[in-house]
Amino acid sequence: MSTLSTHVLDTVRGAPAAGIAVTLYDGTQRLDAGVTDADGRIGALGAALAAGTYRLVFDTGSYFAELRVDSFFPEVSVTFVVAEKRHYHVPLLLSPFAFSTYRGS
Repeated sequence: MSTLSTHVLDTVRGAPAAGIAVTLYDGTQRLDAGVTDADGRIGALGAALAAGTYRLVFDTGSYFAELRVDSFFPEVSVTFVVAEKRHYHVPLLLSPFAFSTYRGS
């Protein structure tokens, strides 16, 4: 079984993105959810993940609305594959009109 964490950085502010709701799905089934802490992190989502395809959905629209910043993406969805037993870290670099992600460590 594998573990999962995430981290969101607001690249415009140059700071962690605190308070973003993140939901983990296996297909259409909701497995877990959390909110990024003051450092923009969620240390664990989903207790133990078997091999398969999963999706993280970040509620970016509410985050930017709280900051009173216009944005283009109401949510960011990142689909990824768990292929081997290890820790998976999915960071999100975020701005109001763009985002980037990668497989972290």
